[in-house]
Amino acid sequence: MANTLKFIDMVAKESLAVAHEKAQFIATTDRQYDDSFGINGAKIGQTLRVRDANRYTRRTNSRVMDVQDQDESTQNVTVATQDGVDMRFNSAELALDTANPKQVAEFNKRYIEPAISALVSGIEADYLEASTKATYNVAGTAGTGITTLVAPGAARAKLNQGLAPKDMNRCIQMDSVTMGGLVNGVAGYFNPSSAIGDQYKEGLVARTAMANYYENERIWNLTNSSDVTANTNADALVTDGGSSIAVSEDLSQANQVVGSVFTVAGVYACHPETKAAYAHLQQFTVTATGAVSASVSPTIHLTGAKKNVCSSTGADLAVTDFNEKAMTFVGAASTTYAQSLMYHRDAFQFVTADLPIMDDAAKCVRMSKDGLSMRFWLGSDIRNDEMLLRIDILYGTAALRPEWACRMIGSAAV
Repeated sequence: MANTLKFIDMVAKESLAVAHEKAQFIATTDRQYDDSFGINGAKIGQTLRVRDANRYTRRTNSRVMDVQDQDESTQNVTVATQDGVDMRFNSAELALDTANPKQVAEFNKRYIEPAISALVSGIEADYLEASTKATYNVAGTAGTGITTLVAPGAARAKLNQGLAPKDMNRCIQMDSVTMGGLVNGVAGYFNPSSAIGDQYKEGLVARTAMANYYENERIWNLTNSSDVTANTNADALVTDGGSSIAVSEDLSQANQVVGSVFTVAGVYACHPETKAAYAHLQQFTVTATGAVSASVSPTIHLTGAKKNVCSSTGADLAVTDFNEKAMTFVGAASTTYAQSLMYHRDAFQFVTADLPIMDDAAKCVRMSKDGLSMRFWLGSDIRNDEMLLRIDILYGTAALRPEWACRMIGSAAV
């Protein structure tokens, strides 16, 4: 028993260390470990409530107080996914000396690293896809390669306009083809010697233009539908605080693509605090398709402290201002584009929770590191003289502040 407990403890520590190094996207977003389940363990479907920031409006030209009620809202992050990886060992492999660094390193290379790499890669791909689809800001020109800092600079401006903190927690994820074109175009900005303290992180290229640049082959590719020409319906059914827009028959449900981004003629974005109009139209991403209406993000707020759309002069819009207006989609029809992503750490959340320790599992441990909680469960197979190991992680993801992120679009994907 003592040897197997040392073995599983070693596997747990080494696995979490590998996960930390391999997690390019997870490691650069807000990781939250919910220890409230530490006694009995969490179950799929349980939620963690996260508070949104309060929004207020300014009082002007009056000494009389204009007291505002608190409008504090919350969002639920559901721990809805349990992923894992399974391994088996024979008696000889289990007999390794866990105090011998050389043996541990060899075991790590042969078993733990490939297993955890596969687990983390799949989770990262799903998380990155969901986060990108939730991001409605897009910078760059579809069909034009990203070979200068123009697109990253425009993405940085979108984060600034969304009031994302201007600190060291901004990152960019790019596929290797896009990164290759950018580095070749502005090589002087990507001197490896300028990279800061995270050089051990997999995929880190350099830090420049207020962001850490990561090369990541898990970047999500968006394929536009065969029809990207449409209008909103004669009655767009928009409501103040709603998140759907009725579309014309030109954009049938079959031609709506979750993650595609569009603008509506005459609907401008505004400053989150002053409510002054920005020079660009508000961008929306399709979050769900419908026979009549498409669900979109961000939620449309026409007035008040949460107002996020306006006219070109900053005036409030009416719901009728969305009726029968041209919808302009980003990119060409039936074309695939890699969706590089710039974001602040707190735009996206990755939440893990403790899985239960089974009563009949004497060799079952749970361990957490850097916001990741994993369970390691070892059991014997007497018939085949083997030990079976399952590694599980229970997690949920959310985009609580998508305004602190921006996609970058360039040439069609190859």
